[in-house]
Amino acid sequence: MPSRTGNWLVVAGAVLAFLGLCTMAASLGEEEGNLLGVGASVFALGVLAVSGGLFLKTQGLKSPGKASGQDSAEGNRRGGCDICHKEAPVVHCRVHQYHLCGKCLGNHYDFRSCVYIPSTRRGQMKTAKAKSMSAKAHG
Repeated sequence: MPSRTGNWLVVAGAVLAFLGLCTMAASLGEEEGNLLGVGASVFALGVLAVSGGLFLKTQGLKSPGKASGQDSAEGNRRGGCDICHKEAPVVHCRVHQYHLCGKCLGNHYDFRSCVYIPSTRRGQMKTAKAKSMSAKAHG
């Protein structure tokens, strides 16, 4: 759930920015530049409050169970390695058509027959490819 503090900061910042713009517009007819500086300062403070509110809202959107660097590196995504199904694939064996993680690559490695390229497959592509291959095999 997004932070309610972020919502209030965005609204208050928008009001401050609007008042700053109005103050700057009112100072155009005067000969003194003091009102222009005050308006610019109020506008800047309003924009700063809006950006702070947006920052708080985005912090509230993060899932509480995951740390910042664990989502893809630890292998919690669908369609990972074709052997262990736990970690993200790093290479693709073109001979056997396997996407392999670093751990399974050591067991699969055969320099005489296998050709490896970097794996660029995403998780959802594996299931779509498997479905199309099984449809061709059964059809």
